[in-house]
Amino acid sequence: MEAVAKLRNNPTSTRKMRLLADLIRGMEVEKALNVLKYHPKHPSGPLEKLLLSAVSNWKQKNEEARVEDAGLFVKTVFVDGGSTLKRMRPAPQGRGYRVRKRSNHVTIVVDSRQPSAAGKKAGAKA
Repeated sequence: MEAVAKLRNNPTSTRKMRLLADLIRGMEVEKALNVLKYHPKHPSGPLEKLLLSAVSNWKQKNEEARVEDAGLFVKTVFVDGGSTLKRMRPAPQGRGYRVRKRSNHVTIVVDSRQPSAAGKKAGAKA
C-alpha cells in the first residue's frame, strides 16, 4: 500500500528542486534519506523532511507492518510550479528590474516492494 506526502509553496525554484527529485526517484527510502542528508544543495533539507513525512504516513496506513521489512522505495516524485512573488529591484537611470521569487509544490509517493498480506488475500479470491 502506498502513502503520499505533499510540500506546498516551498520557496525554491522548480528547476533546483527537480534536480534532487530526479536523484532520489526509484531509490530505497533509507538510501534516499542518506543521499538527501549529505547533499550540498539547499532544497535537500525540506525534501528530506517530506520523505520522512511520507514514511510516517505509510506507517499510519500499515500499523501491523514494519518499515524495515516492507522494503519501502520512492515510487514517484514530481515537482510542480507554485506561486511567484514579483518584486522590483532598483536599476540604473531610475528604472526597476523585475525579480521573480519562485516557489514549488512537491509530491512524494512511497510504496513497499513486497505485496501486503491483504493484497495477497484479495488476489487469491479473484
